[in-house]
This record gives sequence, structure tokens and C-alpha cells, in this order.
Amino acid sequence: MLCDSSRNDSILTEEFSFATALETAHPLGIPTFGVPIDEQGLIPSELDHILSTWSPSERDNKRKPHVLYTVPSGQNPTGATQGPERRKQIYDICSKHDLVIIEDEPYYYLQLPPTITPTPTPAPSNTTDFLDSLLPTLLSMDTDGRVIRMDSFSKVLVPGSRLGWLTASDQLVERFLRHAEVANQGPSGFSQVILHKLLDETWGHEGYLKWLMVLQREYTERRNTLFKACEEYLPKEVVSWGVVRAGMFQWLHLDHTLHPDSRTKSILEIEEEIFESCIDKGVLIARGSWFRAQQEVAPTGLFFRATFAAATPGNMTEAIRRLGEAVRESFRL
Repeated sequence: MLCDSSRNDSILTEEFSFATALETAHPLGIPTFGVPIDEQGLIPSELDHILSTWSPSERDNKRKPHVLYTVPSGQNPTGATQGPERRKQIYDICSKHDLVIIEDEPYYYLQLPPTITPTPTPAPSNTTDFLDSLLPTLLSMDTDGRVIRMDSFSKVLVPGSRLGWLTASDQLVERFLRHAEVANQGPSGFSQVILHKLLDETWGHEGYLKWLMVLQREYTERRNTLFKACEEYLPKEVVSWGVVRAGMFQWLHLDHTLHPDSRTKSILEIEEEIFESCIDKGVLIARGSWFRAQQEVAPTGLFFRATFAAATPGNMTEAIRRLGEAVRESFRL
């Protein structure tokens, strides 16, 4: 809808991004270029630098991008969440360079307390406080009609519903509808009826927001459990991680330069060694390299992604313990 390979279009996104989004673009001949990230996700100055210095001759003859795909809250896979000022800076840069922003927010309502304390952080007591506690969206900052906001029920209600919604300017929505008519032809009718019965005829807006408040408390407890397991079982001399502020993913950074075979093995080889060891121990953890926006570029860091979405607290803790074993064996600690 927004890009065409015959025009040499491309998409900008975080240097580690949602794998399915990448796999949707690449078969259509639309390459993705990664923007460096930090603990708050996409770095505005890096985005501006890439756009200001764009040279087709250095980018496989691709013209300057006009689309940014970003997951601002609980980014998949890194778990990073853009703060209010970060979002404003990103929007201003996109306005400066005239980019359409695809704001993908499946985890927006799974925002979590920014710190982990011995006593639980008080949760919002009512739906008004809950809504007031949420970060401002890129859509709320949009004065140009350049933001396409995507929401989903998959991460907060019914994963199998395959149902979400889009918010954008009239012109963009009209183009999306025309595209959908010849693509997926709309979501499942059964899913639409079921969710209509639940949300419109049973819960209403108030009921849905109360459900999201319950999820927020549940995911806070799950996040804390996984974080404490990392603190207890992972070797801090080679593994680092932060406090997840939204979503369901914990990003783990392993310092590959401290690996005893770092001079003879590539990052991908070390990653595979640890991944296979985890499999042998009955643990499945996602390899960071799977999420690279530019697979053709050699990785510069070693990462893994864990999730606290589904496993029981006991199983999460045991999985991290086994991961710690695999890391220690590989690094010979």
C-alpha cells in the first residue's frame, strides 16, 4: 500500500524488529534498514542522521525512505519503550523528512511500573487513572496526518481472533480499505461477532478497560518473576538486562567479547552454541539474530529474547536457571 519495489522503496525500522513485519516486506522486494536503538528504543539522532545523509548509491540504489515502522511500547523483541520526549523527537524528525509513521502498538495497554520494588507499586484504582497513566501516543502528537496507528486484540484478549483496528487520516484509511479488499478481504466474521457480543453488548468500554487493568497487574507480577530469576541465575559478568516497562519480552545482552572463543568463533556461532545447549536442556529462547532488520549485515552484538507471557512462574524461573547453565558452560565460567 505504501511501498513499491519498482520505485526502489524501502522501510526504516528498529535495528531489531518484529520478525513477521520484516518477513512481510522482504518477499515483496521491500528491504528494511535498521536504526540503532538504546534502552528507550529507536534513537532520534540516528534516525535523523540516516535520513539526512541518505545516498542511494550506498544503499543498493534504494531511494530515501518515506515509511518508518516502529513499535513504541514494549518493542518486540527488545522490550524497549519510548518515553514521551523520545516519541515527540521521533515524530518531529519524521515530519522534517516527510515520513509516514506506522505506529504498531499491540502492547500499548500492557504498560508496567518502571521500577521493581520490594512492595508492589500501587495499581490505578479506576479506569480514569489507568488511562491517565498511559504514555502519549504518536497518533496523539500527529498534526500532519502522517501516523497510521495499529492496535490488536491478540495480545490482550483473544490471541486466535486475528482481529485488530487501525486509526489514521481519512485519506490513509481509504487507501487501506481499497488494499484490504484485494488482500485479506477483512478479518473473520466469526471473530467480529464474538468480540462485538463481548465488548459492545456485555462489557462496554468500562468493562474492557477494567480487564486491561487486570492484565496490567498480572503482567507486572510475571515481569517481576522473570527479572528476579535473571538476577538470581544469570552470570552478571557477561549478561545484562533492564527493567521491562511494557509488553511481554525480556531482552538479554551477552558480552561476546568476553567469550573464550571470541577470536575464533563468530557471534552467530556462539549464539547457536548457546541456543542448542538450551534446547538440550529443554528450554526454548529466541535468538536475537532472528530479529535483525538487515540480515545481510554481520551482527555486532549477542542477544537473546525471553518472554513472560505464558509460562508459570515456576517454569519461568527454572528456564532462566537452565539458560544460566548454558551461558556458563559456553563462556566456561
